[in-house]
Amino acid sequence: MPNHAIIGVYSDPDVLLHAADGARQKGWKQLDAITPYPIHGLEKALGIGKSWVPWVTLTMGLTGAALGFLLQYWVHVIEWPMNIGGKPLNAWPAFFPIMFECGVLIGGIATFIAMWAACKLPNSKPVVHDERFTDDKFGLVIPVEGLNPADVEKYLTAHGAEEVKHV
Repeated sequence: MPNHAIIGVYSDPDVLLHAADGARQKGWKQLDAITPYPIHGLEKALGIGKSWVPWVTLTMGLTGAALGFLLQYWVHVIEWPMNIGGKPLNAWPAFFPIMFECGVLIGGIATFIAMWAACKLPNSKPVVHDERFTDDKFGLVIPVEGLNPADVEKYLTAHGAEEVKHV
């Protein structure tokens, strides 16, 4: 069975950041890193673009607010018009609390679903590459499909990897 990826194990996040940036500049695609905490600039070094999830949140939040307004308009103006205290039937400033709550509800639910889709969850078989990655080590994952594994190993060791693993 051929190897699918090679992981370089690092102790220093700055060395990992430099190695990831160099791997991206070599044109290697689908790079990934496993770290115990977030590292500033790592997504740029790996070539990861902006997420589409915030656009889902914005779109669905505005859609929820519009649906909240339409529901109240339909109830108060079309279906069950009642003149209370001389207010106009379409008293839209009074609709804002419900519009806000509908926007938050629909936007929140859509964000939850979008995050599951973006993370490809549920994952029935989680892969634990190395338990040290949750404590004090950092890993740079380079898929080797279409690459020479010996070149990838040589690159990782030349750029400060303490250990190189085939997974």
